[in-house]
Amino acid sequence: MRDPQGRVYLFFLPYWCAMSESAPDLLHTEHYPTSTSVEAFRERIALVQQRIDAACVRYGRAAGDVRLLTVSKTFGIDRIRLAYQAGCRLLGENKVQEAEGKYEALREELPDLEWAVIGHLQSNKAKSVARFASEFHALDKLKTAEALDRRLQIEGRSLDVFVQVNTSSEDSKFGLPPEEVHAFVRELPQFSALKVKGLMTLALMDADPERVRPCFALLRNLRDQLRNDIAHAENIRELSMGMSGDYEVAIAEGSTIVRVGQAIFGARATPNNFYWPVSDTATTS
Repeated sequence: MRDPQGRVYLFFLPYWCAMSESAPDLLHTEHYPTSTSVEAFRERIALVQQRIDAACVRYGRAAGDVRLLTVSKTFGIDRIRLAYQAGCRLLGENKVQEAEGKYEALREELPDLEWAVIGHLQSNKAKSVARFASEFHALDKLKTAEALDRRLQIEGRSLDVFVQVNTSSEDSKFGLPPEEVHAFVRELPQFSALKVKGLMTLALMDADPERVRPCFALLRNLRDQLRNDIAHAENIRELSMGMSGDYEVAIAEGSTIVRVGQAIFGARATPNNFYWPVSDTATTS
């Protein structure tokens, strides 16, 4: 909101409130104001970055340890142009068809705008992702790895990928069970076009931060075990975890990439479970 002098005041839910049972109603109102100008995008990106930086200081992390990945899912081309003018050069999308459509619409106009696919990928969509994506954050099947690698070889490209882990053990979520990650990672060197950068997770959606925190801690510990146990896992450094509602707790537990959408673009009209197969109370990005 603005006061009579034109100064902007932004209001964001803390992560423990954003994940409460009433979150779906609250998150679609003033708590995530809609960005409709370059100035608004710049202000909200700056505010999120300030909170990231403050969390790094608070939890003894080095400045610059955590990268902000802005998530543009459900938002149209005009809003993406504004985000680009505000400085965004990499945007996250869940659905491949939506991401590819935006890529096609903007590839000539904004040739340096890159795309990260952060949602579940069916192997029959690998051709599209191999053509336009710079990052893929949801690898959890060897069949998908094989399909991506084959198409990337044809395209003459490589792709940064993150292995998705189901740290909350919820049947409704994609991702590998933690106990299967070592075996999965051992198979990945055969896919030479895939550059495995790290792990990704969606935490438990719960109002209690002490129930959310173990999901992030588990992913961090799993990464450390992989690096210790598997010779070729030394490049697995990144942790893609934390979203609009919980990224500060994720930073406390070692996140290196936070995926933030609504706190920058504004609340979505589309319910979260349209993009992630989790309960209606989820706050995804």
